[in-house]
Amino acid sequence: MRATPTVLENNRIKLTVEVDESEMAAALDETAAALAKQVSIKGFRKGKVPKNVLIAHLGGLEALRSEAIRESMPDFYARAVADTLSDPIGQPDINITSGESEGPLTFEAEVEVRPEIEIDGQHDLRVTIPSPNVSDGEVDAQVDRFRETDATLRDVDRPIQTSDLVTMDLHVQEIATGVDPLEMSDYMYTVGSGTITGGVDELILGLKAGEELKVNGSLGNGVVATYTMQLKQVKERVLPDLTDEWVEENTEWTSVDEMRDAILTQMRRRKVVEAQLSQRDATLVALGDLVSPELVPEVLVDSETNERLHDLGHRLGEQKMNLEMFLQVTNQAPEQLLATLREDAVRAVRIDLALRALVKSEHLEPTAEEIDEELEATAKAMNVEAEILRTNLRNTGRVVSFQSEVAKMKASRWLTENVTFVDPDGVEIDRALLRTDQSQDGDAESDESEFVENEVEIEAADSGEPPDA
Repeated sequence: MRATPTVLENNRIKLTVEVDESEMAAALDETAAALAKQVSIKGFRKGKVPKNVLIAHLGGLEALRSEAIRESMPDFYARAVADTLSDPIGQPDINITSGESEGPLTFEAEVEVRPEIEIDGQHDLRVTIPSPNVSDGEVDAQVDRFRETDATLRDVDRPIQTSDLVTMDLHVQEIATGVDPLEMSDYMYTVGSGTITGGVDELILGLKAGEELKVNGSLGNGVVATYTMQLKQVKERVLPDLTDEWVEENTEWTSVDEMRDAILTQMRRRKVVEAQLSQRDATLVALGDLVSPELVPEVLVDSETNERLHDLGHRLGEQKMNLEMFLQVTNQAPEQLLATLREDAVRAVRIDLALRALVKSEHLEPTAEEIDEELEATAKAMNVEAEILRTNLRNTGRVVSFQSEVAKMKASRWLTENVTFVDPDGVEIDRALLRTDQSQDGDAESDESEFVENEVEIEAADSGEPPDA
């Protein structure tokens, strides 16, 4: 088989494909064998029908050839895509030009391909991630949480502050319904906990015992109610003095300094891990923002949206839920869910296009050795032979797709090493902190092969044996 690509306008190409007579003969034999197992002809068992009898039953050789072309066309097209290293993103328009009745089969396939775009600004990217540094105030706050377990309550006659404990009579009346109101006497509320309804924590500050607070808020599921609070008593928490004696008696540490050092170490480790975990996603989003939304092909967005919707349905099925139940639980309309999925899909496509552009601009194309190495690793992770994976990639037209995933891995690594990371205040973060391994048991090492594995689908029928899940 021979395939020749021609570049057309609007990110489209035309593949001119010629399938020689020997390949067509093999396709005819394969189709005949498959049909022989399906048709019922008097006097013959299924699968034992002679080819000439089958041809006569179908209405002649042309009928068999037409069926063979129909069955084999997806494979012919996939091989043409692989042989020409094309990267189609839509369904092809196929036109058979000759060979429908006899001789070599020739056809043309026009299809939209992924656009090649250019980006600018990748060397100046400043990516915001959580700060890995721990402030004295954060340590103090954590120490106070330990002290709060041994706090006492004291009546106060002053305006309410955050963390105060307020005793109130609570009256909740639904609006525009006939449901009886909810009455709660001597309800104790911790200011700042947010457990009543939105807006209470802000509006209650500055009030005093004896006053009333009335707020309209949500009860959930679209129901709105009026919350009336008669404030009766205000207490503040009195923390114990922070001494070595208190620390030794109430915690696992023996002194204030030891306690603060331990808390600092734990918080620093946690914050470094948070910063490290956010690096990749934050960096990719920043890179994707370099691609204008107008350059994103609709066919890619539609495909990505449908894939996300399918994945959501699969995950819901595992939890014994359906989409309708999910919409009810999350209080969403179908249009809202689709809009969210589409927004995420646009972001994902922009990131994909940006990574591909970065590969080209920074000359990060993988070598043959790098591709083979990743293919071996991916095959091992999927529990199949590397040669089976290689064959399936070619037969399904995904050679370019696999190579692109390897290239994008290189681009992602380049990006992590070349952007500037800053904290939410815009202060540059010491890169050495982000390289520190915070794992205690060595389980923090990531496996990039999983990134490629998730992008590669193996046809189980071609391998003969499905990969282990």
